[in-house]
Amino acid sequence: MANEGRKPFRKPREPKEFDDVVVSINRVSKTVKGGRRMRFAALVVIGDHKGRIGFGMGKAAEVPDAIKKASEAANKNVFRVQLVENNRTVPSPAIGKHGATSVVLKPAAPGTGVIAGGAVRSILELAGVSDVLSKVIGSRTSVNVVYATLDALARMRTVDDVAKLRDKKVSEIR
Repeated sequence: MANEGRKPFRKPREPKEFDDVVVSINRVSKTVKGGRRMRFAALVVIGDHKGRIGFGMGKAAEVPDAIKKASEAANKNVFRVQLVENNRTVPSPAIGKHGATSVVLKPAAPGTGVIAGGAVRSILELAGVSDVLSKVIGSRTSVNVVYATLDALARMRTVDDVAKLRDKKVSEIR
């Protein structure tokens, strides 16, 4: 009786390390003897707005289960993205390719914003990029666009990286 009128004690939730965005949910079917068997495939991108990004795909009979599986897969695929000018923009132009999809990313002037659509915008915003220009060339299938965007981000090189590769000092390049 001492606990009347009180809410049960619940541990406060710790803040999530990553934000996540569901990029696409596809309904896929498998034709079997008795008809079609429907399942769902979810594509999730996660990021911390500080240069770390990851993605994952999950398939299940129900949409929430597919999203949960995709989020777990995304947590296992996290990597760091090279950003410059206090995580404002990308260091250099880059082209990422996957299948018939190409994604072009270019650095932009301060105040430009994220000029991107769909899956590219989700990825760049979760990575913490605030100024960038992008263009998707070829197929616009969301899965391929995500892979191509991550390929472009992985290909990014800063001036310091290029200097190391060439055995030069940064002052010699600039």
